[in-house]
Amino acid sequence: MSDTLKVKTREEIEDKYKWKVGKIYQNDDLWEKDYEKLKAKAPSLLEYKGKLDDKKNLLKFLELRENILRLNEKLFVYAHLRNDENTQNPKYQGVRNKISSLSSEVASYISYFMPEIIDLSDEKYNEIIRDKEFLEYKFLFQDIRNLKEHTLSKDKEEIISALSDSLEAPSDIFNMLTFADMKFGIIKDENGNDTELTSSNYSIWLKSENRAVREAAFKLMHNTFKKYENTYAAMLTSSVKTFALNSKLRSYKSSIEASLKPNNIPVSVFDNTIEAVNDNIEVLHKYVKLKKKLLGLSELHMYDLYTPVIKTPKFDIPYEKGVEIIKKALKPLGKEYLDIFEYGIKSGWVDVYENQGKKGGAYSSGCYDTEPFVLLNYNNDVNSVSTLAHEMGHSIHTYYSNKTQPYQYAEYTLFCAEVASTTNENLLINYLIDNEKDKNMRLYLINQELENIRTTLFRQVMFAEFEKFSHESIEAGIPLTAEEMNKFYYDLNKKYFGDDIVVDKEIEIEWARIPHFYRDFYVYQYATGYSAAFTFAKRILNKEEGALRDYFNFLKSGGSDYPINILKNSKVDMTVKEPILNTIKRFDDLINMLS
Repeated sequence: MSDTLKVKTREEIEDKYKWKVGKIYQNDDLWEKDYEKLKAKAPSLLEYKGKLDDKKNLLKFLELRENILRLNEKLFVYAHLRNDENTQNPKYQGVRNKISSLSSEVASYISYFMPEIIDLSDEKYNEIIRDKEFLEYKFLFQDIRNLKEHTLSKDKEEIISALSDSLEAPSDIFNMLTFADMKFGIIKDENGNDTELTSSNYSIWLKSENRAVREAAFKLMHNTFKKYENTYAAMLTSSVKTFALNSKLRSYKSSIEASLKPNNIPVSVFDNTIEAVNDNIEVLHKYVKLKKKLLGLSELHMYDLYTPVIKTPKFDIPYEKGVEIIKKALKPLGKEYLDIFEYGIKSGWVDVYENQGKKGGAYSSGCYDTEPFVLLNYNNDVNSVSTLAHEMGHSIHTYYSNKTQPYQYAEYTLFCAEVASTTNENLLINYLIDNEKDKNMRLYLINQELENIRTTLFRQVMFAEFEKFSHESIEAGIPLTAEEMNKFYYDLNKKYFGDDIVVDKEIEIEWARIPHFYRDFYVYQYATGYSAAFTFAKRILNKEEGALRDYFNFLKSGGSDYPINILKNSKVDMTVKEPILNTIKRFDDLINMLS
C-alpha cells in the first residue's frame, strides 16, 4: 500500500509564503502589554455615562472610544490570525478567547452611547451637529437616531453587550468542531494514493476528472457531517434563536428586517433577489442539462456538478505565476491599483498554502491600524488564482477605505463587502477568456465563469432561501430538528437543479457545512455583490466614460453612507432587479457559447 500523502505542518511551509503578522506585534509579549493596557483603560469609558448631553464630554468620549476600539481591533486581528494559522494550537486558542471576552466587556462599557444619542432632545442634537467639531460625526449620529425605535434602554443594552461573547458560542463551536476536531478520513486520489480528506482540499477532489474520486470525497465528507447532524442542528438553531430573540427585543417585525434595516436596506432588495432567481430558474436547469450532455453521463449526480465539462491538461499554476496573471487581468484598473496589489503581495499580506490545523477556505482580514491580511489555501489551479484575486479585492477595498475615510466610516458594510472582490474575479475571467488561444481551454474558462455565476448567484440565493426558512420557522415557534432541515434543504436542491440530475441523499446535510449561516442573512449579499460587481466590470471593460471614476469612488467610500446610496452614487442601483437579471442573462449567453 502507498504512503498517505499528508498535509504539511506549519513549520514545513517556507516563510516567504506566510503572512507577516509580526508587523502587528513583533512578539506575543508586546501583544500582552497592549492587552493589559486595554484592560486597564477600557473601564474609563464608563466615566462619561449619563454625561453625553454636554458637548465637551461628548467630544472627549468620542476620542476615547475611538482609541480604545482601535486598540481592541488591533489586538483581536493579531489573535485571530495567529489562531487561524493552526486552530489546533491551544496557546492561540487561549489568546483569541482572551481578547474575545475582553471585547465583550469593552462593548458593554460603551453600550450607553447609542441610547444617550437617541435620548438627546432635537434642540440639543441640532446644536451639536451644527458645531464644526462634530461635523465628521453627523452621519454616525443620524444613523443612530434613525434606529431610535429599535434601541433599548441603557441598562438593557449593557446586558446584551456583556452577553455578546456567550451569544456567539454557536459560531465558535462550529469552527472548532469543523476545522480543528473533525477528521474526515482517507480517500484514494487519481493515482491510487491514500490521501487525507480535509475541509480545504475537498473542493479539489470535487473537480477531479476521476468520477470515483469525486464520488468518494462527496460521500465521505457528507457522511461524516451526517454523524453529527443533531449537534449541528442544535448549534444552528441556537444561533438563529439568538438572532430572533434580539430582533424581537428590538421591536423589529422579523429577523430579516433586523438584519437589513440598520443599514437602511429595504427588505424588498432581499425578496427581489430570491424572486429574480426563482423566476429564471430554468436557466440553471438548462445549464445542468448541458453539463450532463457534455460530460457524456447517463446519470448526472451532485458530485458531478463541479467537474469541468471540457477535458484540459492538468493545471499547475505556481503561486508566483498566478500573481502575474492577476496583474495582467487587473490592468484596466490602472497603475495605482496595480502598485497597491504588488505591494501587498511583496510585503506579506498573504498566507498562501494549507498546513495542518490551518483554517479552511479563504478570507481577507485587518483593521484600521493594520494592513489587510489574506488567508489562502492555494492549490495551483485556476480556482486558486481566482480566489487570490477575490481576496486581494477585499484587501485593496479595505486599503482605500482606511486611507480615505476617518475611523468611524472606514469599515464598509457587508452589503458592499463582496463587490470589490468579485469585480476582480470578473476582470480576471474576462481576461483569461479573451486571451486564450486554445479552443478547448477557452471553453474550459467559459465554463469557469458559468461556475462562478452558478456558485455565487444561484447557490448563494439557494442558501438564502434555506436561511429564510430557518429564521421564519423559529419566529413562528416551530422547533427545527436535523430531520426537518435535511428535508427542506434536499427539496431546495431538487427545485434549483431540476430533473436532469440525481439529487443524492447525502446532499441533505450540506447545510451543516456552511459557516455563513452563523452570520445572519449574509449569503444573499454574495448574489447582490456579484451582480453589482458584474455591472462595474462591464462598464470598466467597455471603457465607459466615468466608469473608473465611479468605481474608485465606491472603493474610497467605506461606510460613509448607507450601502444602497454608496452604490447608487457610483451608478449601480440595487433597489431594482436589473443588475441580477443582467447577470442571469450573461449566464445564459455563456451557456449558448458552450453549447
